[in-house]
Amino acid sequence: MNIIILIPVFNDFKSVTKLIEEIDINISEFKITFSVIAVNDASTEEKNLETKNLNNIKSLKLINMRNNKGHARCIAAGLKHITENEEFDYVIPMDGDGEDRPEEIRKFVEKIKDNPNSTIVGERVRRSESLIFKICYFFHKIITFTFTGKFIKFGNFTCLTKQTVKKLIEEKATWSSFSGSLAKTESNLINSPSIRGSRYFGPSKMSFLNLIKHSLAIIAVFKSAVIFRSIAFYALYLIIIAEYISVITAIPLALIIIFGLIILKISGRENMTEFNNSLTNISDIDTLK
Repeated sequence: MNIIILIPVFNDFKSVTKLIEEIDINISEFKITFSVIAVNDASTEEKNLETKNLNNIKSLKLINMRNNKGHARCIAAGLKHITENEEFDYVIPMDGDGEDRPEEIRKFVEKIKDNPNSTIVGERVRRSESLIFKICYFFHKIITFTFTGKFIKFGNFTCLTKQTVKKLIEEKATWSSFSGSLAKTESNLINSPSIRGSRYFGPSKMSFLNLIKHSLAIIAVFKSAVIFRSIAFYALYLIIIAEYISVITAIPLALIIIFGLIILKISGRENMTEFNNSLTNISDIDTLK
């Protein structure tokens, strides 16, 4: 069995170095071939990925991108590269800052044994962020479910089958939102409890604004459902307030229209041509092991 761990990195080589070393420790008990591919998203800091004594990771590569494209597109390009250039059975994308805990790779492997043809997702059961962030994230999930019918409780930390990876690189939504695209392309997902860990170094980079962008990108994957439900909400609300129309009662109607326009705008990020050409953004690949 060949498993590739895919890690996007931007200006945080210190964390990624520690993560890779922790992964090497946590996979020691398995008779499985593990490889790591890190995708350097045009970092402005010096590349410094120096891991020591990797006894269990078979190979380590660093893909260097010419232009920064963002976290989701980094993963998308990595999946495309892996599909076209590597031998693998599963791919595990994970954040490089320690918030995706390497000890939970063990849970994925255990799930694979019982569900070899199913993709496993790390379902968040506990988070490490502030109370305000957790409240905002809760509303993100509720709004997403309301407008899409999808209750998405996972992020990048997943274990993808080869078949799922092939589906993802043929889906333009992957270029904009990994979790949204996965929820769209796969209905038979197996959940594995996952605790959101703490960053190895420095504060979390997921700001309130980034959370909003992340949420809207997921919702935009299901724009057809959003449009249909928005029209239904609009019509129902209009019926309810028909006898009480005023500037105040019309505000929700305006908000629904604005929300729909924003979703349509964000859905324009789903560019299959850019996705297909994403590997041309690779400047070089460092083979570190």
